Amino acid sequence: MSTEPIDRYAVAGNPVAHSRSPDIHAMFVAQTGERLLYERLLCPLDGFEASLRGFAAAGGCGCNVTVPFKFEAHDLAARRSPRAALAGAVNVLRFDTEEQGGWFGDNSDGLGLVRDIEHNAARPLAGLRVLLLGAGGASAGVLGSLIAARPAEIHLANRSADKAQALVESHADWAAQHGVRLAASGLENVGAGFDLLINGTSASLSGAAVPVSAAALKPGALALDMMYGPAARGFLDWAAAHGFEGRDGLGMLVEQAGESFLIWRGRRPETAPVLAALRAQLAVAP
Repeated sequence: MSTEPIDRYAVAGNPVAHSRSPDIHAMFVAQTGERLLYERLLCPLDGFEASLRGFAAAGGCGCNVTVPFKFEAHDLAARRSPRAALAGAVNVLRFDTEEQGGWFGDNSDGLGLVRDIEHNAARPLAGLRVLLLGAGGASAGVLGSLIAARPAEIHLANRSADKAQALVESHADWAAQHGVRLAASGLENVGAGFDLLINGTSASLSGAAVPVSAAALKPGALALDMMYGPAARGFLDWAAAHGFEGRDGLGMLVEQAGESFLIWRGRRPETAPVLAALRAQLAVAP
């Protein structure tokens, strides 16, 4: 039996009890033989920084960050990857020492989403028209990677059109470099003819209806909710009722976890068998 210390990681958020990230990383550990323990870290809404610093002081090596702390995590990082800096949001922290430059922040959400859409759902993004709902941390975290995949257009719709416009403006130069049209609006009258809908709002968590009309999408479009499990059931039912290909956020979760593992451990595990195992466990249609 090895006497080497086991490195500790966690998913930090509020709520966090529902997270399947510990299950995913347990499968990565079984696959790779890496010595690590991945936990859940429930952070008080007014105590995120204190919770993380306590975890790091107790031997934690890094963490994933989920709602509602991704913007706060960005501010705690002493160093950030270019994609995290562009997003203004961090979902992966590596607790590097001061000698190493301090805590490193990255954002694997967008890479995970794009990989799930293009590889797992077999929908290349190049040339598509994309409708992205929401302008919070979830959408901010994926917009840069979506742009890098070179769709023809990304229309960002949010309850507050001003917030959507601010996110568009912060990504305008990046979009111009990749030849992608960006637009912003409220949730009403977003237009029509979109090939892909991505729901980055919290509507599914609260059981609310999909916040745009089905008329916005082409027949047979892909409709993806970043939520997964029971929270995504209503969205998937809505997609099926309107003839769209519904997909939840489980694939995105697994793929971004693979990217996180790479950031922490220097190797990327195989994600396909992990996603298949979780699908079987949750019995959620892809």
